This record gives sequence, structure tokens and C-alpha cells, in this order.
Amino acid sequence: MAQRATWAGSRLLLRRLRDIMAGAGSAQERLDKIAQNIARDMVAEVCSIYVRRAGDLIELFATEGLHPEAVHKIRFRFGEGIVGVIAASARPISLADAQKHPDFAYRPETGEEIYKSMLGVPILRGGRVLGVLAIQNRTSREYADEEVETLETVGMVVAEMLATGEVVDNREQQPADGIALRPLRLGGIRISPGLAVGQAVLHQPAIAITDPIAEDEDVELERVETALSAMHTALDTLIERYDDDSASDHLDILKTFRMVAEDRGWIRRIREAIGTGLTAEAAVARVQNDTRARMALVRDPYIRERLADFEDLTNRLLQHLDGGQRPSAVELPDDAIIVARQLGPAELLDYDRSKLRGVVLEEGSVVSHVAIVARALDIPVVGRIQGAMTRIEPMDRLVVDGENSVCFVRPGEEFQRAFVESMALHEARQAAYARDRDLPSVSMDGTRVDLHINAGLLIDVPHLEATGASGIGLYRTEVPFMVRTAHPDVDAQQKLYANVLDQAGGRPVVFRTLDIGGDKIPSYVPESQEENPPMGWRAIRIGLDRPYMLRQQLRALVAAAGGRPLSIMFPMVAEVAEFDAARSILDLELKRLEETGKVLPTEIRVGTMLEVPSLVFQLPALLSRVDFLSVGSNDLQQFLFASDRGNPKLDGRYDALSPGMLGLLNTVVEACNAKHVPISLCGEMAGSTLDAMALIGLGFRQLSMNARSIGPVRAMVRSMNAPDVAALVGSHLNSPRHSLRTLLSAYAKDHGIQV
Repeated sequence: MAQRATWAGSRLLLRRLRDIMAGAGSAQERLDKIAQNIARDMVAEVCSIYVRRAGDLIELFATEGLHPEAVHKIRFRFGEGIVGVIAASARPISLADAQKHPDFAYRPETGEEIYKSMLGVPILRGGRVLGVLAIQNRTSREYADEEVETLETVGMVVAEMLATGEVVDNREQQPADGIALRPLRLGGIRISPGLAVGQAVLHQPAIAITDPIAEDEDVELERVETALSAMHTALDTLIERYDDDSASDHLDILKTFRMVAEDRGWIRRIREAIGTGLTAEAAVARVQNDTRARMALVRDPYIRERLADFEDLTNRLLQHLDGGQRPSAVELPDDAIIVARQLGPAELLDYDRSKLRGVVLEEGSVVSHVAIVARALDIPVVGRIQGAMTRIEPMDRLVVDGENSVCFVRPGEEFQRAFVESMALHEARQAAYARDRDLPSVSMDGTRVDLHINAGLLIDVPHLEATGASGIGLYRTEVPFMVRTAHPDVDAQQKLYANVLDQAGGRPVVFRTLDIGGDKIPSYVPESQEENPPMGWRAIRIGLDRPYMLRQQLRALVAAAGGRPLSIMFPMVAEVAEFDAARSILDLELKRLEETGKVLPTEIRVGTMLEVPSLVFQLPALLSRVDFLSVGSNDLQQFLFASDRGNPKLDGRYDALSPGMLGLLNTVVEACNAKHVPISLCGEMAGSTLDAMALIGLGFRQLSMNARSIGPVRAMVRSMNAPDVAALVGSHLNSPRHSLRTLLSAYAKDHGIQV
């Protein structure tokens, strides 16, 4: 009933607004009446109408509630203040406390300091922002979805009046390039971090198939064989371009991709399709359609990402059949940002690296081959942006924010300028962190905190030197397994692990045994259909059920570390019996190598990940067996709150800085300290400066994180007093609060801690 009443009221408001617009009086007088009616009908103390002026400016043209003398004097640039953000993003903003918003810009001449809540919507017509419509209230008001929709509808009506040119001459509002397209803010996921500004280049490799019916089967078979040979030669040339004596994960991926290009099943199906009477081009396309249909039924994201490899191969083969040049061979602007549905790893490397600034994908994931290559080359990539290929025009100006998983399309000049300044500040901060990399990570009171990096590929290891990290606190051994088409044998694994230790240069490395399963299933491991994969058959459970895989990995690790220290930890251990079983397999491999006369590690430290809460209740028995303990905060938080971290509906519902989570961690730290067992944490909490501050307050003295977080966390450590933070955190562990985040953030600000 309430919603029907709301919609009935909005219809009455729209009728009145249309009458006002068609009535007598100047444009200014009618705008004033419109603001008055909106404020009255939406029960708001303030209604303000801002109109777009030349130069990406938003000017206050009418208001009910703010000081009248502010009209035509208050202006915001696109991206400046909340009103400017609404204009730049072309999206509504609803705030119960507007003055706490980071973009709030106070203008004393408006008299708006007495108003707390705010709802603002863009005034759009034909996809272009013509202004902003905003209402405000003195009290903290949660605006309902129906109210947002009503104001957006009202904004469409107001847009009709602005479009007539009565308020501002249309020639002034028309963009200089004549393209009447509004700016867009497109959210996605972070595939590769970094920031970039440039011009859109649409990746459109598809070849139109105009003649699907073959006249001569033998001719088509010969054509496809010739094209396959040419494609293989081109890929070999690409590999030679990147081949050198240094270890390179993206080179390994290219070589794997080259092997996929000779996939017998794929080529056989193309030949069979030609046998049905299709041309070579049509046969290739048909096989790809079949592959897409099969992949659509697969749940595992890694396997689905292999579709990108076959898409790349299909497009390459079609290009060779067509005899034309690759789309990536065209001349690029100096600041190109590639926009694609998806990319294969070789397709990315086809582009001129000196001109490539970033990538925007409609699909993609962090485990895709193109993601690994992009991270290796330091190219920012944002993926899962719906409709990118249709919503972005060629040569559109783009801002790619890989740090915050967002792409801005056609941003205003002021926004671009602000973003470029942000990039410069970001680079300056990174440069400062690099300069400080040799400074000790010691707090103001003298507490030392060892900062380690998380790694999973050889390209990550050089970050040790670049960041000044103390070591690798988590080496994810499963990542190299995921980029291969077959299980690597003992020799291949041994070579990889030895290479990691060599490049670490004596710094400690903690190798985590295979954590496959869940959403990480190699193509050569049979997929298990499970209702809840993260809590299913994965990690040490697979290792114990398939002991040959675990034995081979442990054998390779021990052999690789011959004559050097070795640290191994087992993932997803839920009970002490599982740790004992895994440790017994390691002991068998040690005995086996000793009997063969091979050089053993000088020291072997064996530990476990603490990710499953059940293990907390077995700490006394566990701590007498392990050499160290490492908390995996991501899974621990997920299991503690029974909250799937991949479910967007639960995103942010539970906080790592809740008293419950911190209390559990405190229990673990105290137990480890009592038994003199070293403890570390290697989840996302470690890389957040505020979370890391709380962890240090709990007693953690070793944290492992993404390499990019080392600098900020070191700066935070050097600006804090550990005993004071410990006292603060300890005094609130029994608090009924949802989270201590606000409290800790305020404390850090008051005490000059760099978070």
C-alpha cells in the first residue's frame, strides 16, 4: 500500500511539473516553482537544481531551502563535491549523513550546514548529463528505493525543459567534439592492479563468414592445414621475442598456449566439420561454438577461463585463413587501452607494449592466463565489465583504475586532470616506499615486525628485493600447476622450487603444499560436483586421498632445498590427525632420499595453516607437533561467520575487525606464545594497514601480504606504538560492537599512525 501511495504521489508531482513547465513566466521562475514543488511533495527541507555549463561545470540554478543568494554563484566541477561526483558518474547518490562523505565540499554561502541527509540524481537526456537534482533533510534520513526512482523520473522531466535551450543555450552544453554521450562509471573486478589513462581501442578479431558451404572438401582441408602451419610459425616467432635466459612465467604460459595450438582433439573436430560440407572458416567457427556451449555448463572458473585460449586460437586461425593482418597489428595511439570481450595471453602480447597502457574486459578472472601475463608486464586490467564492447566507443577517453576495480568512460577534463594528479601521487608514494625499503620495520617503541610477501609465480620473487621484504611467508605452489595442461613431474617441480630458493637469495621461503580444489581445479584433475566447493574436497584432503601427488611434491621440495633450510606448511587442516598423516608422508620421503644418499635440507620446519576454526580447539595437541603456525584469515573469517566471501549479498556484512574475529585471533596468539611457537598471518588482513595495526596489537610479529602492501604497512609500523595499540585492542575484545574499525581508525588518526 505504501509503495502504491508513493507512486500515486509521484504521478501527481509529475503532472504539476509539466503544468509548470508549460505555464507562464521566465525559465528561472519556472525552475524555482519546480524546486518548491519537489521539496514539498518529497518531504524535503531542500531541493536544488544544478545545470551543466561549459567546461564541465555544474551551476546552482534554483533552490528551495538553501540561501537564495547562492543561486548562480555556486559551481562545482565534474568530480568535485557530491554534486560533481553525481555529474561525473551519472549515478544517483543517497546519503544518510552527507557531511561524512569523503567528497563532501562545504560552501558556507549555501547555508547547508544544518542539513544532514542528501539524495541526488543526474538529470539525463539522450544519455547526456544536463545537470543534477538534489534534495536534503535536516535529520538523518534513509531514502527508500522508491524515492530514488521517483527523483530520477522527475529528473527526466526537468531534462526536457533544460533541453529546450531556455535555461542554458544548447550550443554551450554541446561537447566540443559533438559526441552527445554521457560519462560512465563501470565497475568490475581487479585482474591486474595499476592506474592508466588513455584512448579506447576495441579488440575485434572476429572474421565475418560469408560463404559457409564448401565446394571442394580437399581444398578446404588443405587451406586449414596451411593456416595451422602459418599460425604455429607465428606463435613460435612470438615466443622467440620473449625467450631469454631468465625465468619467466608468462613465457611458460606462451609455451603452454603453443602446445594447446596443437591440441589433437581441437584440430580433429575442425577436420570433421569440414567433412560435413563446411568451408574451413565455417568449420573453425562451428567447433568454437560447440566449445562455448560445453564451457557454459562448467562451473569451475579456471576451466571456463581456458575458453579464452581457444577463442584466441580460433580468431588467429580465422585470420590466417582470411589472409588479413591481426587486429592488434594496426597502428595504436600512444596511450592505447584495449577493450575486449576476453583476451588470450598471446593476443595481449601481440599489441605494442610501448603504447599499451591498460585493458578493459567484459569477462576475465584473476586466474586467467591473460591476468598472469598482464601482472608480469605491470599492465592494469579491470574485468567483468558488462557491455564494455557496446558501451565504449572507439577512441573514447578512458580511465582504468585497477586498484579499485573500476573504469571511467568519457570522463570530464577536470576529472581526468584529478586522476592524473592521483596517478602522480600514487607513483610518488610508491617511489617513497621504494626509497624506504631498507628501513627496518620497527615501531616507535622498538617492536620489530617482520614483513613477508605472498607469492605464487617466479615473477613475484623479485619483489623481495624491490620491497625490502624479509622473506616469502606464503608461496602458493598450486599456481604453476594451474597454468599447465598436465601434472608436472618431480623433476619439473624440483627445478621450479630450486629456482624460487635461488632467487630468494637466502631469505626464508614458506612453501604451502597444493591448495587445489574448490574454485582451483587443474584441467588434469577430475572435477568433483559439490554444493559448497570451498568447504569440500580440497587442499590437504585431496593430498591425503591422492597421496602420490603429495609425495611427489614433498619429494621435489626436499630435493630442491638440498643443503638449504626448508619450510613447508599444509593447508586446510581441520584436525591434528590430518597434520600427523601429512607429516608421516613427509617423513617417508625424507627417509627415502636419505637412503639414496642425496643431500638433505640443513633444517626442516613443518607447520600448518590455521583456516578451520575446529583446529583452535585442538591447539594444545597441535602446538606440540608444529614448528610454526600461519593464520589464513580469508578462509578463517569465512568459516567463522559461515559467510561465503564470494557471495555479493554478504559482501561487507561481517568485518575482520569484529570483536569475535579479533578475540579468536587473540586466543591463538596467546596459545602460541605460551608454547613458544612462531605465529604469522598471511591473509588479506595483513595487507590492510588498519587491520595490520590491530594484528600487531594482538601480538603478531610476522605478517605476509601482497608485495604492493609492504611499503604502506612498513610506514604504518614505523608510526605506531605497539603497547598502546595492544592496550586499546585488548580493552575492546569483549565489546558487543559489530566492528572496531571506526574506533581503530579514529585512534590512528588522533595518534598520527599512517593508515
